[in-house]
Amino acid sequence: MPESPAARLIVRDAIEEDMAAVARLYADYVREGLATFELTPPEAHELQARRAAILAAGLPYLVAAAGGQIAGYAYASPYRGRPGYRYTVEDSVYVAQAQCGRGIGRALLEALIGRCQSGPWRQMIAVIGDSANAGSIALHRRCGFQMVGTFRSVGYKLGRWVDTVLMQRALGAGDGCAPG
Repeated sequence: MPESPAARLIVRDAIEEDMAAVARLYADYVREGLATFELTPPEAHELQARRAAILAAGLPYLVAAAGGQIAGYAYASPYRGRPGYRYTVEDSVYVAQAQCGRGIGRALLEALIGRCQSGPWRQMIAVIGDSANAGSIALHRRCGFQMVGTFRSVGYKLGRWVDTVLMQRALGAGDGCAPG
């Protein structure tokens, strides 16, 4: 039986040298998609600075490599800056458009969830651009997220109003007890 593309995938911590590939991958989403509400693709040095901020917060920033190429990336970021939100993180997952549907997003999100569960965080939020983004909604559902709600027409991109879907899952003990 042939090996699946996800079986040949290596999910690992992103390094500085990965950020040019991450910038190229993300630029497609910025220019052509509704998963992000950025309008101008950031340069690799800007994404490197964002990665450094994620790492400084003690959070994971991962890439998926297949055949020596970056096929996707994922990271967790603080949900909000106020201290009361310190146990909640937001996930972001991007897969190279030519690689979608091959299990890469799931491998990244499962690894990200695992890393966050080993830390102090108790909730993970998905803020999904575009309520028609069936792939991302299904991915999150398969990884244990539940639908929380939809903000209607909160973004404007590519000549149209865009919804934001909110999904959530517990990490570790969730809200079953106070954080340690």
